[in-house]
This record gives sequence, C-alpha cells and structure tokens, in this order.
Amino acid sequence: MAELMMFRQDADGQDVEVSGSTVALEVELQRRVEAGLEQMLGIRFVASEYATGPWHRGRIDTLGLDENGSPVVIEFKKGSDSGVLSQAVSYLSWLRSAEHEFGALVRKVLGSAAAESIDWRRPRVVCIAAGFSHHDRVAVQWLTERIDLVRYRVFEGGLLSLLLVESSPGSPSAASSRRNRERGAVVDSATAGAGASSPTDAGLVPGCLRDLYGELNEALTAWGEVEVATLRHYIAYRRLVNVASVIFRPKHGAILVYLRVDPDSVALEEGFTRDMRGIGHLGTGDLEVRLVSAADLEKAAPLIRRAFEAA
Repeated sequence: MAELMMFRQDADGQDVEVSGSTVALEVELQRRVEAGLEQMLGIRFVASEYATGPWHRGRIDTLGLDENGSPVVIEFKKGSDSGVLSQAVSYLSWLRSAEHEFGALVRKVLGSAAAESIDWRRPRVVCIAAGFSHHDRVAVQWLTERIDLVRYRVFEGGLLSLLLVESSPGSPSAASSRRNRERGAVVDSATAGAGASSPTDAGLVPGCLRDLYGELNEALTAWGEVEVATLRHYIAYRRLVNVASVIFRPKHGAILVYLRVDPDSVALEEGFTRDMRGIGHLGTGDLEVRLVSAADLEKAAPLIRRAFEAA
C-alpha cells in the first residue's frame, strides 16, 4: 500500500520523520474534511448525516457534487474498517433511486444552475479511512462504480494528509445502460460514447486536432497515474481533483487547456495564457492555456508539470 512519509528539520538541520496518527473520533475527521471539502477534494457540500429512509436504513456521512457535476457519496472511518466500501456502495444504490430527492437538495443548497448540471452517468463514491484491506483494493477494480479509496493521517501542527491509494473510473456506459433499462429507454449515442476506451476512439476529438491532442494526452498522463474522464463538454484529467480540463475549438484550430495553477504565479502571455478567475467557462481550472501547435505544447510543459506536482 502507498505510504506517505513526512519529515521536519530539527535544530541541527537533520530530517526527522513525523509520525502520523488517526483521529480519536470519526466525527472529527468528517467535520474537518467537510469544512474544506471543495479545496481538498473538489467537491461542493450538499448534506451531512443524510437519512436514506426505511428501505435503505442508513445515514450517509456526506453528500456532495463534484466539479464535474457528479453526485458523490462520502463515507468516513477513523480506523481500517473493511465494511466502509460495501456500506458506501450500498448508499450509492439509494442515490440512484433518489435522483429527484438529490436534485432538490442540490437546488436548495447550491442553486438551480448546479442542479441542472448534475451528470447522472458518473455518480461517485469516496471512502476515507485510516487504511483499506487488500480485498477492498481488489474489489474496487472489479466494481462498475466510480470509487476512490483515500487514506488519511493527521500530524502535529494541525496537518491533515489525504492519499489516494486506489481508484476506479467505473463504467459510465454500464451504469447508464442499467438505468435506461430500468426506465425502458434507449441508450443514446452520447451516453454510449462515454464508455469508449479513449476520447479519440469515441470520436470526440476533431480530426484536425487529433495529432496535437495525442501529444497533449501524452504530456498530461506523463506525471503518474491519472484518470481520463470524457464528460459532456470537456475531457477531465483527475487525481483526487481535476488537474486539467481539455476543450476543443476546431474552427480556430485550437485546444484550450484549463490547469489547476494560480494565474498570479504565471507571467501571462496574450494569446497563450489567460486568467479565468471570474470568467465563466466550461471545464475547471483558473489558468487557460491555448494550444495551436507542438511548439505551444512544448512551451506549456512546465505549466502542466506544475499542475500535476501540486495535485
């Protein structure tokens, strides 16, 4: 299992490992994460300790809506509890049966625009615990749901670390097909395309930009494990949060990349980089990078690296 090690420098300049610990009460962890939910996980808070009713007989720790419009169930365990995964997945079954109820919650807490942006193709489970069993990690890879297993530790000085130890992008086409079968509907081409092996295979990349996107995709996947999620309006490259969003502008022969980089830390260049704070746009990320050639991509490489190193 991946381990996070933290060190501090003592008075003699020597590095001393700082031992992490777990919380005394589960609610401490829950409240801490809920308070910084958007900054930590890219998820907007919707509800806490939400009762699922007499049929499902449960109480969901946290409900949220992530930056890509996906409904999220978050479950916390202060220790290593092998039941956290099965519990969270069972709550996901409630979520699928309560679309109108969840939508009303989102509308009340986040507003109409957020409610209308909900993407039911990719509901998500996030399990946060002190550790996970080998069986949990294997199970994640076989389940068709979108699941993140996140290991936490607390350190002196009020530090909290969250480490993604296992993740499955799920199968949006399978989930959508199941829901459509339940409704007696026909799966449309857009939903079917969401399950393709790559955006290029799904026919979402304009032919005139295919070569440039191929090189961009290599650059965006070169910095370790990353999920590539084909969404309605953009392609998201994510770890725990979106690191980059890609949008195509074939009429202008350009690819727009929105990076999780502080625009104040960049010397902006007209026609190449732009500060998007306060400007509505598809995708997520405050720094827009406009690519029209391989030379632009080479120039953007340090910015891409910065986005991934900070994720």
